[in-house]
Amino acid sequence: MSAGRWLPLGIANLFLLTPCQADPCAQLPPPTVTVLRLEEAVTLNLEHGYKALGVLAAELARPGRQILGLTRGTAVVKFETRSPTLRDRNGRWECASPQVRVSYGFSPLTLYVANEFPKGSCAWQEIYDHEQRHVTTYRRHIAELEPSLTDNLQRRFVAGGIWRGAAGETSATLQRELSERWLPYIKRQIGRVEAAQALIDSPEEYARIAESCQGEVKRRLRLESPPK
Repeated sequence: MSAGRWLPLGIANLFLLTPCQADPCAQLPPPTVTVLRLEEAVTLNLEHGYKALGVLAAELARPGRQILGLTRGTAVVKFETRSPTLRDRNGRWECASPQVRVSYGFSPLTLYVANEFPKGSCAWQEIYDHEQRHVTTYRRHIAELEPSLTDNLQRRFVAGGIWRGAAGETSATLQRELSERWLPYIKRQIGRVEAAQALIDSPEEYARIAESCQGEVKRRLRLESPPK
């Protein structure tokens, strides 16, 4: 049964009201939606060489292109729910007020710089600054999603008012809808950030970094390469 304001025929006295009676379901608090962004600090990882980063980012690898730095964010969506409920005196029907709390974002968010480049060197700074652009893009995308996510969730769960249905079903219906509809939807919205990330990793940007710092990037990669 889908949750909503539909009243089944034969519903018990709790929901059958004369014009002079108040709706007992009005005793419940109104439904609410709270949307929170996860804004964790970025973890800096300097443990891997560029070959290992190439394995971590295999989908980004291109012939002749080394992965000197990498920013990885794991999309996370969490739901917390509470549903104050009233049942009719026969225990057959209930009304419930969904209280939905949604947390979303990237956790963890990790920035890698290949360990061939000592921290503080010119090349290290160039790579780090490039990866910080990815961090900024991740965070900006999450912030831009908040108004539309809040609006869509409120229209579904707040504007719809109190849920009514068979006893014991409203909570299960809520959990099912969150996992089957809203979780995939929010993850799709988060995943749209990848298009903006791809624009940062343009061939021109890779070429600029490779030629930066008077050729330091190329020199260090040659030094790390085994002799033939």
